[in-house]
Amino acid sequence: HVQLVESGGGSVQAGGSLRLSCEASGFTYKNYCMAWFRQAPGKEREGVATINSFGGTSYADSVKGRFTISRDNSRKTVYLRMNNLKPEDTAMYYCTAALVHPCTINTLRTVVAAGNAAWGQGTQVTVS
Repeated sequence: HVQLVESGGGSVQAGGSLRLSCEASGFTYKNYCMAWFRQAPGKEREGVATINSFGGTSYADSVKGRFTISRDNSRKTVYLRMNNLKPEDTAMYYCTAALVHPCTINTLRTVVAAGNAAWGQGTQVTVS
């Protein structure tokens, strides 16, 4: 079954950077759309970025130009490089995987809303 393990979160000052990692197992990773979501206290989980099996990406408007999603199929790992972090980026960050097309935030929202997404334990990012 799908297993996802996120890491790399922490506490940083505004303007700082972090790189999150998500190691995947239990499925044919290279074929899957991978995505990062985040959830702040009292708010709904929101899509941040997606990457398809060919490396095509999409981003939420709030993170465009600051965040970069990438994947290493040999390591079955997806990354989220976050630069110029802002206090509003504070949230628990989760990765998820789906066999969907197109691999976009809107498509992943549908998967999440249907209760069909698998999640890891998340990694906390705090920006002050």
